Amino acid sequence: MASGDRRVSSGSDGGDPLLEEERKRKRMQSNRESARRSRMRKQKQIEDLTEEVGRLKSDNDRLKENIKVTEDAYAEKEAENNVVRAQIMELWERLRSLNSMVKNAEDVNGPSNDMALYGDPLLKPWFLPHLNFSLIASNDMLRH
Repeated sequence: MASGDRRVSSGSDGGDPLLEEERKRKRMQSNRESARRSRMRKQKQIEDLTEEVGRLKSDNDRLKENIKVTEDAYAEKEAENNVVRAQIMELWERLRSLNSMVKNAEDVNGPSNDMALYGDPLLKPWFLPHLNFSLIASNDMLRH
């Protein structure tokens, strides 16, 4: 039985020791190369991630600065709005006071015929009498 006498060498059961040593050396060399490539890939990945971190930090700083500028502009506009609101309240108070004076004058002297011709001046201010006034623009006004 020739087939029974054949032995298949798995590498460590009596083959050529030089051949086995050569295979072992090649396998170790291949493993070293594979490990070196793996380390290089990891190093490249770390470098790429480090660059991305730097880029993201830069973007984050830029966005923070944009937010600060926007918040500052918002605060400035809010302050301007508060001034305008206060002026509106003052004007409403003056109007109320003037309306009260007109009502008192009408109660004493009777209704004025001049205002009856023009209706409510707040609803149609372009119909107010004596709107002929001139505006003089100064250099300071033209700069804004």
